[in-house]
Amino acid sequence: MPTNRPGAQTPPEHKVVLVTGASSGIGEAIAARLVREGHHVVAGARRIDRLRELAERTAREAAHAGGGMHPVPLDVTDRTSLGTFVEFARDRFGRVDVLVGNAGVMPLSRLDSLLVDEWDRMIDVNVRGLLHGIAAALPVFTEQGGGHFVTIASIGAHQVVPTSAVYSGTKYAAWAITEGLRQESDPSIRVTTISPGVVTSELANSITEPGAAAAMRTYRAHAIEPDAVAEAVSYALAQPPGVDVNEIVVRPARQR
Repeated sequence: MPTNRPGAQTPPEHKVVLVTGASSGIGEAIAARLVREGHHVVAGARRIDRLRELAERTAREAAHAGGGMHPVPLDVTDRTSLGTFVEFARDRFGRVDVLVGNAGVMPLSRLDSLLVDEWDRMIDVNVRGLLHGIAAALPVFTEQGGGHFVTIASIGAHQVVPTSAVYSGTKYAAWAITEGLRQESDPSIRVTTISPGVVTSELANSITEPGAAAAMRTYRAHAIEPDAVAEAVSYALAQPPGVDVNEIVVRPARQR
């Protein structure tokens, strides 16, 4: 993908991958795995201290594989912050190959609990955050003549259960936005949605409604590790340019 931007050029087999929400859980696993595979990962999150710790833990593997971890403070609800995030990568490496839109929150609750502030937070992070990423990266991909969007949605995009109405709504929106992006984009821009089932992560810690928290403890009795999702991302990225993996659902075998 040619570019006239300044900055160090990286070998084409080593992609420049941006990961949002990379300080824990699925995002952390994705960033760590891609670094081990030799990619240059620009890891974004609000908890920059966690990102720096991750960069230190993966430094030796990254150097051996030829890639690297580059922590950048990021708030996906701030459009300017995401624009700066993308520009950092392009200025440093001369291109941006992949944007993994992973940042998300999941404070589940019944609608009659009226936790409107939590609803707003899910909309801001899960929907607006995704749109901000598209707005920042799409012009870059168009100028380069290629790129790859990967959205981490959820099994909640495909099913609704009590307490998940708003969360599932935001994740269905993420699925729909990403599918619309795929249909509207030039074939040189690949678009993938990955919908995880129950995954070991910090997401459930944000649930404040006691009933929803208790239900989630039961629901999470069988969970897969975040690296299973990271492996799905790796698979989608590794396909030849003419192959677009549109959607992957990955969940515990016991989750029916």
